[in-house]
Amino acid sequence: MENAEGIEKLFFELASESRIGILRELNKKNWKMNDVAQKLDLTTTETFRQLQRLTEALLIQKQPDATYVITQYGKLVLGLSASLEFAFKHKQYFVDHNVWKLPPQFVNRISELSGANLKMGMVESVMKSSQLIGEAEKFMWGVSPEPLPQAFEDISKQIPKGAEYRIISPQPPTKLPNLENRTLAYTPAVFVVTEKEAAVCFRFLDDRMDYAGFFGQDPTFLTWVRDLFLYYWEKGKRA
Repeated sequence: MENAEGIEKLFFELASESRIGILRELNKKNWKMNDVAQKLDLTTTETFRQLQRLTEALLIQKQPDATYVITQYGKLVLGLSASLEFAFKHKQYFVDHNVWKLPPQFVNRISELSGANLKMGMVESVMKSSQLIGEAEKFMWGVSPEPLPQAFEDISKQIPKGAEYRIISPQPPTKLPNLENRTLAYTPAVFVVTEKEAAVCFRFLDDRMDYAGFFGQDPTFLTWVRDLFLYYWEKGKRA
């Protein structure tokens, strides 16, 4: 019960816009109490009270020069809370979509999608994906949930010279000189990444593919999608 109560107390300490705001500001720079109050538009009394609470929770510390600094524990808690914040922001999407078929290490890094934008319209998502692929200059790595159509041969001819194209699909397409393909019967999402942009679309709870998903150019998001692609690329069968 002691650990459970501790976790409940931590959640209670985080259940305040003011306290979360203070942690975020101190994660950027050390501030004195008056600076914190001015930055977050709080009264001096309220700021003092919130700083006291965060100090008692070991999330921040007061320095000899009267500035407050976030502790390493506070940094860890703030970093981990980013995943909860991301899930909460997109709660309606995650009610209907299954991320738990992803490898656990990628679910644990789900906050790295925070810099991406959620596009719910299927037509908009498909058009954006096509644009993303067409604008690749250095590389394009992608996953297709269905066998690649014969028309992909024509599309592949438009690949910029020297660009690296890798595709994971259930069945290999006709052998093409400018395309590297591996086969994998199933992936829990459809995703594509280039040197500029990335997209990831998760499956519905009943395993149907959905083309609404997250799109963006944020470097952290691109790294998450690249890492996910390489994870399944290693599992794929060489065509």
